[in-house]
Amino acid sequence: MRNRTATTTIASAAAVALTSVLACTSATAQPAPGPVPDITPAFKENKTAYDPKHTPKITAPDKVKAGEWFEVTVEVGKGARHPSLAEHFVRYIAIYNGEVEIARTYLHPVYSSPKVTFTIRLDETSTLRAMEEANHTAGWITTKKIEVAD
Repeated sequence: MRNRTATTTIASAAAVALTSVLACTSATAQPAPGPVPDITPAFKENKTAYDPKHTPKITAPDKVKAGEWFEVTVEVGKGARHPSLAEHFVRYIAIYNGEVEIARTYLHPVYSSPKVTFTIRLDETSTLRAMEEANHTAGWITTKKIEVAD
């Protein structure tokens, strides 16, 4: 009997709280004024132009054997390493085989440098695509063709 009373009391309290929240929400809810504008034009589309601190640099062999593992290092910044500050940092580095993402590493500001090594393998000649995304802009992309021999 004691458990049933406790359960009923908790259920009643939850119902009262939910009713209060719903009443406050419906009284103060405003319809959205239309589409939310972009925060900044920098977030509109990924970039492929060269930028010394944002363009990823892919270091990998030009030629590999089919099905054998090899290392691909992606470092953000072909001219200078991208900063890793609380207010300005790289969120992640990803690598794609054509359009298919095959690996991604998330980075923490201040404590991680924007440089990652992936171990991958390919079955046929492919164009690897590396993408980095900083916290203040859309992604930056670069590519590297890897020839695969039998």
